[in-house]
Amino acid sequence: MTTVSVVLPTYNEKDNIIPLLEAVLHSAQHPTNVWVVDDHSPDGTWQLVAARAASDARVHLIHRTEEHGLTSAIARGIHDSDGDIVVWMDCDFSMPPERIPALVNAIVVDSADVAVGSRYVPGGADVGHSLMAQAFSRVINLAASVLLGFGVRDYTSGFVAARRIVFDRIDLRGDYGEYCIDLLVRARRQGWRVVEVPYLCVERQSGQSKTGATLVDYVRRGRNYVATIVRLALRRRD
Repeated sequence: MTTVSVVLPTYNEKDNIIPLLEAVLHSAQHPTNVWVVDDHSPDGTWQLVAARAASDARVHLIHRTEEHGLTSAIARGIHDSDGDIVVWMDCDFSMPPERIPALVNAIVVDSADVAVGSRYVPGGADVGHSLMAQAFSRVINLAASVLLGFGVRDYTSGFVAARRIVFDRIDLRGDYGEYCIDLLVRARRQGWRVVEVPYLCVERQSGQSKTGATLVDYVRRGRNYVATIVRLALRRRD
């Protein structure tokens, strides 16, 4: 029987995390546990998760006080969890938890190795971000497609399911969302089957975006995305 681990990296998501835990577990079609990796949120997110974990064996808390960052949080969740398939997503409800079964079934039923929640395949869309954020995403994804291949349309998704065995050969690299570009490109180059599953990206339910809201924020993030794309384009065996 296939088991699933859902990794939820959190920082200041106290209003979202318990409803999200409930939605993830309610929508599960396979035996599922959830690993919340919290970077010592000052708003009390980790305390809420700890209380829930004490009464629900399917919920696990990794409370980090020394480390921080999105990519390392996802990597820690992958390492500590034990499901045959690992899923991760943002924790603000912009990525609908009811789409997790579709990602998992792309692996279990359709024999994919990596399934990516995609805003840019038929049936997907992004209605949750500002026009500036949408333009930033489109430009980065176009650059990635031109330089790295058109086999993936949403290189910056961050809504991913993968067979655990994939991570025996690929580690997550990067600081923020650029890790997803790196992961998908290296997976395809190593021969893993990557498929995209449509989803509707909506506005976050509560709290403040970690990506930022100003042009300066996007330029700062964008430098890492561009650097990752260029590095992968120049180093085909990376």
